[in-house]
Amino acid sequence: MWRAERSVTADLPQISLVTCSYQQGKYLDATIRSVLDQAYARLEYLIIDGGSTDGSVDTIRQHSRQLAYWVSEPDQGQTDALIKGFLRSSGEVQGWLCSDDLLLPGGLDTVGRFFRDNPHVSAMYGDALWIDAEGLLIRPKREMAFNRFVFLHDHNYVPQPSMFWRRSLYERVGGLDRSFHLAMDTDLWERFSRVTRIWHLSRYLSCMRFYPEQKTRRLHGRSREEDTLIRLRSRSQSFFGKIPYPAARLVARALRIASKTVAGGYGTAVPQESMSQLGKYIVNR
Repeated sequence: MWRAERSVTADLPQISLVTCSYQQGKYLDATIRSVLDQAYARLEYLIIDGGSTDGSVDTIRQHSRQLAYWVSEPDQGQTDALIKGFLRSSGEVQGWLCSDDLLLPGGLDTVGRFFRDNPHVSAMYGDALWIDAEGLLIRPKREMAFNRFVFLHDHNYVPQPSMFWRRSLYERVGGLDRSFHLAMDTDLWERFSRVTRIWHLSRYLSCMRFYPEQKTRRLHGRSREEDTLIRLRSRSQSFFGKIPYPAARLVARALRIASKTVAGGYGTAVPQESMSQLGKYIVNR
C-alpha cells in the first residue's frame, strides 16, 4: 500500500500534461486555471488548439507565460492534437486533460509523489467527480481496482483525466492510435494493460463534465463502434475469446458491481476539501 510519508518535492518527476481544445472557450479558462493553480514545480503544460475562433486563443495567450508550449492551428481531431502534444513533451510522467475537465487541487502533487515513491509502477489512475456544464457536482466516481477482464467485457471505467503513466510505457506500446477518434483512451489503456499492471489510487484527482453538447454524448454511436472494435480485437488475442461474449459480459458486470461495492463506489461521500474548491471554477451559462 502506498503511503505519502515524505515531504521532499525536489525529486518529484516532471509531469507533462496536454490539453487539446477546439471551440471550447466557455470552459477553457477554468480548465487551464485548475492546472496552473496546482503550482506543481515540475509541470510541463502544453495546449494544442485546433484553430478555434471563439476566443479560446485569447484565453490561452493570457496564460502563455506559464505554458511550456501552445499552438492554435487546424488539425485532424482530438487524437491528432494529443499526439502532437506528447511529441513535444519531455516529462517522465504524462497525462491529458480535456478542455472542459478540471484537475482537483493537489492532484499533480499526489501523482508526482506516487510515481516517485513507486518506481516499479508505470501507470496509475485515481478517482473523479462528475460535474455539470456549470461545474456543479453531479456525483462522485469512486472506482475499483483495474481488472482487465471487467475492462474488456463491461466498459472503460477508468476516469481519463485521472489517469497518468510513464513516458517509457507510452513509447513501448506505440502511443495513441490516430484511427480512434473517440475511444482513443480505451485503446491506450487496453494496450497498457497487456504489458503492465495498472494501479488504482483511491484519491479524487479530477472532475469530468457531463452535459448534452459533450462530444462523447453527441457521437455516442460512433464511440460504441470504436469500443466494440477494441474489445473484439482484444478478445481474439487472449484466452477470454474462448468464453462466449454474453456469458463473459454477465460475469464481468457482476464482478464490477461487487468490486465497486467493496471499494465504496456506491453512495460514497465527497471529501469536503474537494467540494470547497469547486466554486473557484464555476462556469456561467
